[in-house]
Amino acid sequence: MSAQRPRVALVFGGRSSEHAISCVSAGSVLAALDHDAWQVVLIGITTDGRWVLAADEPAKLAITDGVLPGVDDAGASLVLAADPTRPGLFLHEAGRAPQLLGDVDVVFPLLHGPYGEDGTIQGLLELAGVPYVGSGVLASAAAMDKAVMKVLLAAAGLPVGPYVVLEPRAWQDDPAACLARIAGELDFPVFVKPARAGSSVGIRKVDDVDGLAEAIELARGHDPKVVVEQGISGREIECGVLDDGQGDGPRASPPAEIRVSADHPFYDFDAKYLDGAEFDVPAVLDGATTADVQELAVRAFAALGCEGLARVDFFLTEDGSFVVNEVNTMPGFTPNSMFPRMWAAGGVDYPQLVDALLRAALARTTGLR
Repeated sequence: MSAQRPRVALVFGGRSSEHAISCVSAGSVLAALDHDAWQVVLIGITTDGRWVLAADEPAKLAITDGVLPGVDDAGASLVLAADPTRPGLFLHEAGRAPQLLGDVDVVFPLLHGPYGEDGTIQGLLELAGVPYVGSGVLASAAAMDKAVMKVLLAAAGLPVGPYVVLEPRAWQDDPAACLARIAGELDFPVFVKPARAGSSVGIRKVDDVDGLAEAIELARGHDPKVVVEQGISGREIECGVLDDGQGDGPRASPPAEIRVSADHPFYDFDAKYLDGAEFDVPAVLDGATTADVQELAVRAFAALGCEGLARVDFFLTEDGSFVVNEVNTMPGFTPNSMFPRMWAAGGVDYPQLVDALLRAALARTTGLR
């Protein structure tokens, strides 16, 4: 570790459809980091997968006048050596030998969706022997795949709603049989989702069988594997889980509630990041209901083997029971994101949260654990 200040690399952008939101998260974390306590290097990943050195300028990573940011591909190319005996970041320029930029003590992989939140960059960092914030390879991959996630949650006794998984071959071979299966096993409305995506990208609410095929093709544009979920009537409640390595194990934040305006059919991308939703932080729940959702959130965290942090999303049904919707191992860190807002309501402000996650990652290191 660096003698005076640990060196943290913020990795953001990426190849997924959540590229822009990852950039916004990175800008927010960058602005919150105590630069007197941490040396900071920014690594942007372009939409085609090139790693570039980015500038320490949070304003360039914000949503401005409705325009989403992206990684500027004009930066110098970077390579992280996947070799624990020769770790470090290298500048890679055409016609020149790689130049060592320096070692990295810890990585904050602020990547959402495939090629980042799904265990891929976690595997690279494990190979390189560089500690990182968040869950490891298996938990990241399992939580990213909604079909696998539901199987693991159900096996742990957690409540999940009815759903159908459409594997790529099944849809290609017999779409009519897939449509018949969905109509036979689920009640409308249903939500058609890419199995391995987030930020409500590629999701469509479908009210009858006539709209299913088009919605499935939309989802398949983001992931050939599709999950169709039966719509659940209820309040949308979220709860953050944090394990900062202080010995008490994972603990839950105050829950929050999302209320979507009538202009949006559900909590879609625009409602999340542009307009169309209101938030109660904390949610208006009685003490027993709050305790129930916090317990379920910690159980879901443990069932998937998560580390560091997660946001667990629920539906609170009319009969007062909870259904787990999703587990996000790298939730958004934008100014409007629920994870930091819930922890702020619990007495951990944004800079404290970022610092705690980084220090927990440094203490955890890499390897089997």
